[in-house]
Amino acid sequence: MLVKSYCAAVNGLEVTTVTVEVSISHGTYFHLTGLADTAVKESYDRIKAALANTGNTIPVVDITVNLSPADIKKEGSGYDLPIAIALLAACDKMDCSALDKYMLVGELSLDGQLQPIRGALPIAIRARKEKFKGLIVPQQNIREAAVVNQLEVYGMESIVDVIRFLNGDTSYQPTHIDTRKEFYEQQNQFESDFSDVRGQESVKRALEVAAAGGHNLIMIGPPGSGKSMLAKRLPSILPPLSLAESLETTQIHSVAGKLDRDTSLISQRPFRAPHHTISQVALVGGGTNPQPGEISLAHNGVLFLDEMPELSRSVLEVLRQPLEDRKICISRAKYNVEYPCSFMLVASMNPCPCGYYGDPTHHCVCTPGQIQRYMNKISGPLLDRIDIHCEIQAVPFADLSKMQPGEPSAVIRERVIKARQIQEARFKDFKGIHCNAQMTERMLHQFAEPDEASMDMLRMAMERLKLSARAYSRILKVARTIADLAGSEKVETMHIAEAIGYRNLDRGDWAERGI
Repeated sequence: MLVKSYCAAVNGLEVTTVTVEVSISHGTYFHLTGLADTAVKESYDRIKAALANTGNTIPVVDITVNLSPADIKKEGSGYDLPIAIALLAACDKMDCSALDKYMLVGELSLDGQLQPIRGALPIAIRARKEKFKGLIVPQQNIREAAVVNQLEVYGMESIVDVIRFLNGDTSYQPTHIDTRKEFYEQQNQFESDFSDVRGQESVKRALEVAAAGGHNLIMIGPPGSGKSMLAKRLPSILPPLSLAESLETTQIHSVAGKLDRDTSLISQRPFRAPHHTISQVALVGGGTNPQPGEISLAHNGVLFLDEMPELSRSVLEVLRQPLEDRKICISRAKYNVEYPCSFMLVASMNPCPCGYYGDPTHHCVCTPGQIQRYMNKISGPLLDRIDIHCEIQAVPFADLSKMQPGEPSAVIRERVIKARQIQEARFKDFKGIHCNAQMTERMLHQFAEPDEASMDMLRMAMERLKLSARAYSRILKVARTIADLAGSEKVETMHIAEAIGYRNLDRGDWAERGI
């Protein structure tokens, strides 16, 4: 007897509907075809034990399972449930009339309980696209899958529940989640706020400009000056996620298995802060079974690299292309996947190995050669891709001891949102362009062309700081953002001057300071 059930294969962010075909005949062997990995091949042992422990025995027959299309690699344990259900139906242990209406995913434990799987949200989107009536997932995945409307989503605790449901013995109600209500309720709930920060007004201004234009930023200063504290508060002033951005971000985290059980949609921009011992694969993604890396998990949010020079040179250099293209294509011998990675890079570093070069309160013990080698860990091309460079000094005790709070994040965020609204109106006719940091060279001439006096100032800065052509473009983009914050239609001299001030860590400037 031949029976079919349906599930899905997730490769990167692409989902393919998989037909599970089970055929039984006289014999004693189990055959599994369809380019399955080890986890899928081991499914028969889990299925056999789970069915035996729930009172459903499999007769001694020859079993052939085919996962179609057979030329797409099948990975993970989410195929346990559809194989088990099709096997029971083929053995006349349950009704198979409803199998073509539902997509099934889930891992089976040996007692028949369903365990969570990765990628429930993109699978649910695929099920709706294929016009299935419903999707059956483990109970732990119900909230992320139920985000998809126009699809009945059922969360099941065990295979016994699935059998009863498909047989029509028990009535189950699909899960409905008021996605918009939950999404908007959680958008403004932040643990950290800029009102906690005393002093550092110039750095706060740099962070505000970076947030308003989506610019990359690096902070350089001695230990304890507040670099990490300021970076962690950046998401509280970024514009709120749109529903489309939230759905895209949630899909990436769903595929990576990073969603909490109680999470339906990610409502706040991601903030990823990997340790400096991170590998290239962990940063950009890939591996034996391809998974999103930290740059993709930071999509639509912030990637914070603390102590940036401590990361290996090879890891830092792989950031060049993603920072420009805002996507990463991972090509290996056996697969080719693409992940989005439109993120803000925020980095921090010390000015020297001991951390106190240029600090008026501490003596630096590093030699000029040590300082030069430390600075050279960040290449010029990578530094060019960082729009805003700002130096930060430790806060004096007089400012630190002040009791009055700083400007709250909500006030700064309002200014950032207004600037972003100006940019959205400006780029409404340009696909894929949402903020000033994404402008092309042609758009710079259209929207950020400086006047003659500003051009003279910029020319002098280019010659004195020995800036590259890419740095020239970055200055214009930052100046456009500063003008937007000021509500100015044109880029004026004061905006160019402030933008040039954010390039004080360029190679030429370091050399002049003897670093």
